[in-house]
Amino acid sequence: MKKLYTSIGLFLATLLSAQIPQAFSYQTIAFNASGAPIANGNVALKISILENSATGTVLYTETHNKTTNAKGLVNLNIGQGTVTTGTFGGINWGTNTKFVKVEMDPAGGSNYTNVGVNQLMSVPYSQVSKTVVTGAGQGITLTSPNGTAYTLNVSDSGTLSLPTASSSTGNTLPSNLYTYGSYNSFNASTAELLRGNGPSKIGYKYLPANTQVKFIASQANGAQTYGANSNGGIVANGSDFNVSSNGFYQMLLFQNGPQMQVNFTNFTPEIQFSAYSGSMPTTSTSYNSSTGKFTINVYGVTTSNGGTFHIKLASQGIAGEILGDNLNDGFFDIDGPNINFPNLNSTPKNYKIEFNINFDGTGAYTITQI
Repeated sequence: MKKLYTSIGLFLATLLSAQIPQAFSYQTIAFNASGAPIANGNVALKISILENSATGTVLYTETHNKTTNAKGLVNLNIGQGTVTTGTFGGINWGTNTKFVKVEMDPAGGSNYTNVGVNQLMSVPYSQVSKTVVTGAGQGITLTSPNGTAYTLNVSDSGTLSLPTASSSTGNTLPSNLYTYGSYNSFNASTAELLRGNGPSKIGYKYLPANTQVKFIASQANGAQTYGANSNGGIVANGSDFNVSSNGFYQMLLFQNGPQMQVNFTNFTPEIQFSAYSGSMPTTSTSYNSSTGKFTINVYGVTTSNGGTFHIKLASQGIAGEILGDNLNDGFFDIDGPNINFPNLNSTPKNYKIEFNINFDGTGAYTITQI
């Protein structure tokens, strides 16, 4: 059976036009009939946008011929393929639900097999809502070059109001928001993108004591910045957030009543075992800020005392996430399956797990028997 494994973040909110979306990113891993990733292979995909249901009217269809990477990963931009039906620009994203149907020929030809239909949720609707009025009383939101949002309204008599700056509290922060601070000399070009397209956004980073942190709408100089107000909420042109102590931090932006706030949680990743009987394996964890690597030594692991494991992030914070491995390839995946200890049997063994955690929560790991 031919299949596609859909990676985390199926539809990446990457806008390729400053106005109504002309494309958005799509990412999958292609598998062959045996269930193995197609590494460095040529595959053909047919993408269709459907109206109202998974079997609804086909509004638009395009084809792509792509080469997978060493892990079978395929990246493409929906809206920039070879068009066979309709026009991408002619799709009315503001009405009715939309679905994306994906068909694939793993041999790179035109013998397509349906590998899945998914409903589009906030993408590209969240992008269209920036410029298109879809209901009575809604204004048109215009975004300036520095990222500031302004709203233009019209009265029932046809009088246009002057644009007014949108509030920077609540859900009105940019869909993409980056982190920077004194640790990178407030260099916008190296600011790091927070993960999350909705109001909640998250990032992971080691921060020295007394680090000053802000958020910025893009990696361009002069882009709109966001900091703290007197209540600790996130507002445009606010003050720096201060991190008081050294540590590896989870930065979580979340809705708190009428405003958005950020929580900085200093944490140490934990190993969690899938099964154990008797005494749990003992562990010790260290972090090297020079190499950016964690080391967890695990002692006394057997098939019944430890089994497999995953890594838990920010367990003492308000948004714990776990890391597993979808492909068993040494790379973390958020909420992925448990990871196997190598050569495990009934005889207790000791292991060293070394890993890094990227800003988006992914990373790479190695497991060595000691």
